[in-house]
Amino acid sequence: MITEDLGKRIRELRQKTGLSQEKFALKIGMDRTYFASVEAGRWNIAICNIKKISDGLGVTLSELFDFDELQ
Repeated sequence: MITEDLGKRIRELRQKTGLSQEKFALKIGMDRTYFASVEAGRWNIAICNIKKISDGLGVTLSELFDFDELQ
């Protein structure tokens, strides 16, 4: 499912930054519990929030959606 793949990709990229969910959510101005649900693949997230996340991770939207990079 795409929401799960996106959540896994976000988690993988966030972990590379060395930030916890809480610190990353604070950095991008998002509620931590909502962000945790996104990483868990439980939300069909709006594109404006996807953009916030990609900007916070320092990656393009296409890089964020590159599921071939999933470990």
